[in-house]
Amino acid sequence: MTTFTAGYAAGVSALRPAVEAFGNDVLTGGPAHDRSDRWLWLASRTAVGILDDELAHRLASHHVRLARETGALATLPAALSFLVSVLTLSGELDRAGELAAESTAISEAIGAAHLRHGQVMLAAWRGDQAGTAHLLDITRRDGANSTGGGEVAVAEYATAVLHNGLGNYALARAAAERACDTDELGTRNVYLPELIEAAVRDGHPDVAADAMEQLGPRALACDTSWALGIAARSRALTSDGQVAEEHHLESIEQLGRSRMAGEAARSLLVYGEWLRREGRRQDARNQLRTAHEQLTAMGAHAFADRAARELRATGEHPRKRTAQPTDALTPHEVQIARLVATGATSREVAAQLFLSPRTIEAHLRNIFRKLGITSRRQLKDLHLS
Repeated sequence: MTTFTAGYAAGVSALRPAVEAFGNDVLTGGPAHDRSDRWLWLASRTAVGILDDELAHRLASHHVRLARETGALATLPAALSFLVSVLTLSGELDRAGELAAESTAISEAIGAAHLRHGQVMLAAWRGDQAGTAHLLDITRRDGANSTGGGEVAVAEYATAVLHNGLGNYALARAAAERACDTDELGTRNVYLPELIEAAVRDGHPDVAADAMEQLGPRALACDTSWALGIAARSRALTSDGQVAEEHHLESIEQLGRSRMAGEAARSLLVYGEWLRREGRRQDARNQLRTAHEQLTAMGAHAFADRAARELRATGEHPRKRTAQPTDALTPHEVQIARLVATGATSREVAAQLFLSPRTIEAHLRNIFRKLGITSRRQLKDLHLS
């Protein structure tokens, strides 16, 4: 209510201590712990809304841990799906993929509705055009989702991320504008940087300037490295000359202090693009090479390809990604393999994933076949955990 009546900054100043106090109480086993399950999802979402990456990660991770420990099958898929969103924003796409597969498997096993917000964000950051478009279409057609509501806005945001990665800036701008039309004021903070980048690239500086007027004060109110970093990158995109470079460097420094490795890599990419257009080819190569390596390693394929195109324009050929043992496995198989590699028995893995030991053994046979191994000891030697 304070946000609507007194402005965003006033709302954040009230929200932050409340969410932090709740989080500290829950994580330390305080009075709120016994009833925390019903509030953790909202608290985690609020932490994302105020761009507090550390708090969002702690709360979302605890929600999953609590649901596992209590066997709360009804809430575990939702907890997993939100953690997928947080991990995706952090650039931990492989881990997000494993948990997304688990969420889907549990939802199917108990006959629950599939939650798509984590999956569509993950598909977009991976550069999966078909997957993102499919999930966006399903979300739009779902009668439970209203236009301007949270689920549709997340899917539109994801579409903007996808097309910013692909360089389809007109499509990215349109999707980001739809995302920013959401009724949820907090999550708009995540969407505005996509609109600013797309609008600048698509030749709509007025749209970018209007969005920057919203994002700037919000980032200062949030006062986290995540918030200040994406705001600095957005200012760099809307600035010229030395001022732009100062904002680029600030963005890289701020995001480097945060959990948001994906956003940090994108800032390197944007800075490298700017340097190349300024004619500073060698400086551009250094930034673009690092961006390409980081984006490739995390599986952000569209952004990695964008960095590769920029690198080639400087006269350098980017290195190809080294094949990993897990490349042949599905996300669900990767999760099982990692758990088994830590020494967990089939029964222990089955209990954590709410599957039968027989199903785990069947997955292990497929994993061994794909990896060309024959024992759990060999799996451990691959250092998957």
